[in-house]
Amino acid sequence: MDLSAINPVLLIASLMVAATPLLLAAIGELVVEKAGVLNLGVEGMMIVGAICGFAIAVETTSPMLGLLAAMVGGAVLSLLFAFLTQFALANQVASGLALTLFGLGLSALMGQSYVGIKPPALAKLDIPVISDIPVIGPIFFSHDPVLYVGLALTAVVWWFLKKSRGGLILRAVGESHDAAHALGYNVIRVRILAIMFGGACAGLGGAYISLIRVPQWTEGMTAGVGWIALALVVFASWKPWRVLLGAYLFGGINVLQLNLQAAGIAIPVEYLAMSPYLITILVLVIMSADKSGAPASLGRTFHASQ
Repeated sequence: MDLSAINPVLLIASLMVAATPLLLAAIGELVVEKAGVLNLGVEGMMIVGAICGFAIAVETTSPMLGLLAAMVGGAVLSLLFAFLTQFALANQVASGLALTLFGLGLSALMGQSYVGIKPPALAKLDIPVISDIPVIGPIFFSHDPVLYVGLALTAVVWWFLKKSRGGLILRAVGESHDAAHALGYNVIRVRILAIMFGGACAGLGGAYISLIRVPQWTEGMTAGVGWIALALVVFASWKPWRVLLGAYLFGGINVLQLNLQAAGIAIPVEYLAMSPYLITILVLVIMSADKSGAPASLGRTFHASQ
């Protein structure tokens, strides 16, 4: 075992990269749940976004077009969930699980011809002089643009939910859809827009994995990140800044276990690999006692005739 082989600067920089897809998916799901909708299809939307982004990036040689395609792919798939839950009034839990299974199967079919292909690289956002500062530069100023988009999106979502009229309406729909409907707000429209936003964020998070973090396509490569994102929303008590902190916590755990494996620590590899998921379960058990912050109408079906 050689812990000196672990570079703390690279560890923190890698932590930020590992946390980004989780942050993107979780911040999108937070908006969805704030509107009173529980979408368990995050994993399915992420994996579809991963293959859509990868395929378009390879075919056009443009990673930026790939990222946009991933957002569109995730949003389009989320419309299926929106139709089932908002118009057909299907159970949200069952519909979300079905969406994940459908997304996993669809992505496997779409990705058959892309296995083993290397996608075009997305240039890092190196800032002259600042990026060369020891320690601070490599950690904060030498990343890809999407990482900074994730941080900015967290701030924008916080502002939208806390300070804007649209955010107030969305939270009102999530707290009491009947009262919001009585006040004249279109509950279905608000929820569909929130669902599409969550789908676009999940798709972008999936493409981040296939184009930037692990630049290749492998069937099922999201490997449960969507499920951790769902747990992270609960862990964060439906607050954007806590989502950011939670994403970096879970990202750090994942990167740390990989570094401990590389350092040859005398713990079975299987235990280290399962540690992020075990900690996710532990967090959910601890947080389940405190449901403060959960929208009152979360998971409840709405119909205007009620």
